[in-house]
Amino acid sequence: MIVCLGDSTTAGTPLFQSPVEAPPDGMGDERSQFAHWLRQARPDWRVLNCGVNGERSDEIAARMERDVLAHEPTVVVIIAGVNDVYQGRSVDHVTAQLKAMYDRARLAGIAVVAGAIVPYNTATPEQNAKMHAINRWIKDTAGPAGPRLWFVDTRAAVAAPDDPDKLAGSPDGLHPDIEGYRRMAEALLPAITAATG
Repeated sequence: MIVCLGDSTTAGTPLFQSPVEAPPDGMGDERSQFAHWLRQARPDWRVLNCGVNGERSDEIAARMERDVLAHEPTVVVIIAGVNDVYQGRSVDHVTAQLKAMYDRARLAGIAVVAGAIVPYNTATPEQNAKMHAINRWIKDTAGPAGPRLWFVDTRAAVAAPDDPDKLAGSPDGLHPDIEGYRRMAEALLPAITAATG
């Protein structure tokens, strides 16, 4: 089993509400979530979407026991931090929460696929700088010193070809479109495959 833990870009906002937000199966256009595209690519995988729109990294971390550990998955995909940046929280606040989630999962024997924070079109230069700093930390943490921790550049997967700080396509300027969610799944697939091996 693969659990996808995160905020709106895991949930599938704005066209889909995750099963956590709209029990038991979620609501809306199911193509508007990367979990759907992972299932399409690998029908043999059980993929749970545990994203919640608007949550900060500390709020996501608070759901680890219920939404990750209780399911005893093989792999957890974690993407968090954009709402912290939006609300003015520090880079250190986000990286501390991410580290706690990564460590908690690995202590439980769960492999971690760590996705990068994806862009949103109204971000200020300061907000983009924070997102880039967090994403660099994630990538460095998932280097040789991070066993059972894979980094995936989900930001690059959804970014406009001519501007890495803008979405290639978006229904609201804040979240990826269906194609963006498909591309996130495409980017995540090799890391999840490696992590399940």
